[in-house]
Amino acid sequence: MLSSLVRALRTVGAAVLCLAAASTAQADSWPSRNITLVLPFAAGSGTDTTTRLISQHLSQALGVGIVIENKAGANGMIAATYVAKAAPDGYTLLVTTNTTHSANPYLLKSLTYDPVKDFTPIARTGDLPFMLVVNPDVPAKTVAELVAYGKANPGKLSYASGSSSAIVSGATFAHNAGLDLLHVPYKSSPPALNDVMGGRVSMMFVDILTGLPHVQGNALRALAVTTKDRSPLVPSLPSMQEAGVPDFDISSWQGYFGPAGLPKEIVTRLNAEIRKIVEKPEIKTQLATLGMDAFSGTPEELGTFVNEQLVLWERLIRDAGIEKQ
Repeated sequence: MLSSLVRALRTVGAAVLCLAAASTAQADSWPSRNITLVLPFAAGSGTDTTTRLISQHLSQALGVGIVIENKAGANGMIAATYVAKAAPDGYTLLVTTNTTHSANPYLLKSLTYDPVKDFTPIARTGDLPFMLVVNPDVPAKTVAELVAYGKANPGKLSYASGSSSAIVSGATFAHNAGLDLLHVPYKSSPPALNDVMGGRVSMMFVDILTGLPHVQGNALRALAVTTKDRSPLVPSLPSMQEAGVPDFDISSWQGYFGPAGLPKEIVTRLNAEIRKIVEKPEIKTQLATLGMDAFSGTPEELGTFVNEQLVLWERLIRDAGIEKQ
């Protein structure tokens, strides 16, 4: 009986060693084919545009093609769930923001993924500041004038959203300024912005990249940025707090994740290549023109950051009085 047990243990041990060897061999040969980057937002969004720039350089560094797959909808849950269920082989990755990994757990009643347990952090790539834009027909050229108009005309103003940052920014503005605003949700920022420009919705909090060209073309009027201080990307715009809305400091972050269980060797390689790209001065400058404050860090730093942001966004959403949908 003892000899049978020993043989069984030896068999199990051999199987474990074989699995470990197979995993190491897979990591050593990676990448040998195209890598798919799954995005939770539509083409033309800030995350989409910055990812396409970074992916060009990542493709060259890894020697394989990079495919961008936009899976917009359900507040990013479709894309996040897809990657969470993918094989942890380094060929399907998620490029996402605080929408899926900070806010959704407190915005959605039924979440089909866990932002911590279901993912392997790879690298943070920067922040995407937001700004408040209004349709030019709205009779307000400053935040103070917008607040005064909203209070004089309760229920007349509406705000569009195409991401959690936009949802929470709008609700925080309404709560902190004491306004009655109608929320009009969209799957992504570009169609939401189209309706603001068309006059069907009054205003929107949008990433600088997506909104600035329309501001420069006079199709929209920008009033403020959502960060605590002015953004160097649009230094002429005041912060919401500077413009008179108290306790307002909201920014969108961006990062790369793989499914849970992604081999360490693949994570290390991806992190090293992404950091090299993001930290090049010329690429930082290019990303800045796209409305992104680019920087990076280790996978461990991103993991810690995600946990900290979950705490922060729980408070932001609670303070704004947003109920789970």
